[in-house]
Amino acid sequence: MAGKKSKEVIEETIIKTEYSEVMQKSYIDYAMSVIVARALPDVRDGLKPVQRRTLYDMYELNNRYDRPHLKSARIVGDTMGKYHPHGDSSIYDCLVVMSQDFKKGVALVDGHGNFGSIEGDGAAAMRYTEARLMKITQEEMLADLDKDVVDFEPNYDETGKEPVVLPARFPHLLVNGSEGIAVGMATSMPPHNLGEVIEAEKAFIKNSMISTEELLAIMPGPDFPTGGIVTNKDDLLEIYETGTGKIRIRGKVELETGKGGKPSLVITQIPYTMIGANISKFLLDIVSLIDSKKTTDIVDISNQSSKEGIRIVIELKKDADVENVRNMLLKKTKLEDTFGVNMLAICNGRPEVLGLRAILSHHVSFLRELATRKYKTLLTRELEKKEIQEGLIKAVDVIDVIIEILRGSKDVKTVKACLTDGITEGIAFKSRISAKVASQLKFTERQAQAILDMRLYKLIGLEMEALLAEHDKTLKDIAEFKEILTKPAKMDQTIIKGLDAIKKAYSRDRRTVIENADEVVFEEKKTEEMEVVFLMDRFGYAKTVDVATFDRNRDAIEEEFKIKFTCLNTSRICIFTNTGLMHSVKVMDLPFGKLRDKGIPIDNVSNFNSSEENVVYVLPMADLVMQKLMFGTRKGMFKLVYGSEFDVIKRTVAATGLLEGDELITVFPVTDHKYLCLQTKFDIFLKFTLDEIPQKKKGAIGVRAIKLTGSDEVSEVYYLTDSDDTIVTVGNRQVLLSRLKTARRDTKGSKLRG
Repeated sequence: MAGKKSKEVIEETIIKTEYSEVMQKSYIDYAMSVIVARALPDVRDGLKPVQRRTLYDMYELNNRYDRPHLKSARIVGDTMGKYHPHGDSSIYDCLVVMSQDFKKGVALVDGHGNFGSIEGDGAAAMRYTEARLMKITQEEMLADLDKDVVDFEPNYDETGKEPVVLPARFPHLLVNGSEGIAVGMATSMPPHNLGEVIEAEKAFIKNSMISTEELLAIMPGPDFPTGGIVTNKDDLLEIYETGTGKIRIRGKVELETGKGGKPSLVITQIPYTMIGANISKFLLDIVSLIDSKKTTDIVDISNQSSKEGIRIVIELKKDADVENVRNMLLKKTKLEDTFGVNMLAICNGRPEVLGLRAILSHHVSFLRELATRKYKTLLTRELEKKEIQEGLIKAVDVIDVIIEILRGSKDVKTVKACLTDGITEGIAFKSRISAKVASQLKFTERQAQAILDMRLYKLIGLEMEALLAEHDKTLKDIAEFKEILTKPAKMDQTIIKGLDAIKKAYSRDRRTVIENADEVVFEEKKTEEMEVVFLMDRFGYAKTVDVATFDRNRDAIEEEFKIKFTCLNTSRICIFTNTGLMHSVKVMDLPFGKLRDKGIPIDNVSNFNSSEENVVYVLPMADLVMQKLMFGTRKGMFKLVYGSEFDVIKRTVAATGLLEGDELITVFPVTDHKYLCLQTKFDIFLKFTLDEIPQKKKGAIGVRAIKLTGSDEVSEVYYLTDSDDTIVTVGNRQVLLSRLKTARRDTKGSKLRG
């Protein structure tokens, strides 16, 4: 029988959606992933995910403070394999930072080996260093994980579980601060003094309506590991209320007297923002101040910092104005800096900017949650223990009957049935009285098992006394745990007791001074205006010398230096390049001195890039402003521009517009010149009067001066007067340009043959 062939019709459904909506949703998902799962700390434990996972992995590896260090590579690899599959560098960097006491108010990791320095030296490779948990981390951030105090979630591949948050028993977010850049937002929170933070939290527990002002009386502000001085105390109230603002910090400078009575400024504490490479930059900034003649009072600088602390010595002249030098350092270097505060953290699964009260409120709620879960777990355990203890005590009174039950039974099941339900069937007793007593037994399942597990030595008199004492303690613990769980005041008292213990064990004295300091006033010594000669060689090295030196060595200078002219030391130099840009350089930024000194690459003091640009013309700003400049390009586009258009503050401006593929080949100040003569690559000449070139703005491209054919281009430009005797050699022929016929602009010109 032939069957009918069935046809399945598959309908296609095309879902139309707006591309921008898909991109928006995808980007938001990505952003939230970075914000919540990577870059920002949780308000409860103050940790980013990578920090939390690293510490938890060390806890799982039993990498305790009282055990030998483990190789960092072991910790990093284990963390990456189990919890954080985002590369080993981020995990090791996190491990390193958590060990650096100059970055953290309280170091969480005990590093062994080279873990970097305050001066920016990097840590050794992870295969060389070792680490373990600090005692405070072990006891105050990872304790009680076995008491169900926090939730656990599956790790990335669901082969294990990791804590959602660590049970931090002190406000770690405030103590160590945090820095992180997410997508569209960043957190920047300064570290604080542990003892002060704990006192502030205790005050909040006692009075949740306490004001920020009252909290700042207890915890005055940040306490940076590097010390220093916070100079805007009055601004702190608004910063801690809003969670955003700027803290002004400066280093601590002391005056010492050296050999021969010479004064020295000694920096013993630095701003927190100067940690790392900024210390060497600070030293270079001082050198720059000396080189630029901003000060002549500094004789020598030496960085004598060591493990004992920061010590940067600045030796001064005997008659130096010490206060003015100190103010110059504060004003002109990073010795005084600002720390931008943005107290952003993950709160209830979303990023939120929090003030001081909000951070303490969230952490106190977290502490109460930890305490509730901890004591519920402990209460359950103690109730189970009480049940077993009562069973054992009761069993001692009928121990002879229990022994008869054990000896008269064929299996454990029969024994348990008798102990829990008084079932005596199948058990051989020595007497009816024993059977009657056995039938009245009503032990619980847990008690029956404990009786079976009990060893005979427990029947010794002293062991029985210990059991009774342990039972009394269990009853007291149950009563205490119930009181903590039912009476909020008792719970808060318990939390405060724990905070006091942490403060007693780990607090230290404040390092950062907080005050209101006047704005630093630094009066720069006015530079004595003088005429100097600017020199630049063919390699782009520039310097200035005095006029007398130039006059004595005129012939040598003419031969060695490509560009030279006289200018004032207070003026600026303008450098026009083939890319159509003008770079401005302060004459004071150039080294002034001996003729044999090498000078400095012009790239170092301007935006000029010698690898991509060529110098077309250089002149002082003073001369530029007073003149008209002729601009000409390789493709024959010319214009006149007033020099005053270039008198701007910017270090770099566009001097002219350029066609695609074109470049500037001439910039020339026009004075008494009457004619413009152009020579092309193919030796075509065109001479016309200058008044045919119109005046334009600096951003304009200009007008076409000559019609070029094929691949021809302008190669030379000559500016002529009526009496000019410029001679050009074309092949074997010499041409006097003044003899050339004057034509019109924008014509083809005439070819000269050699």
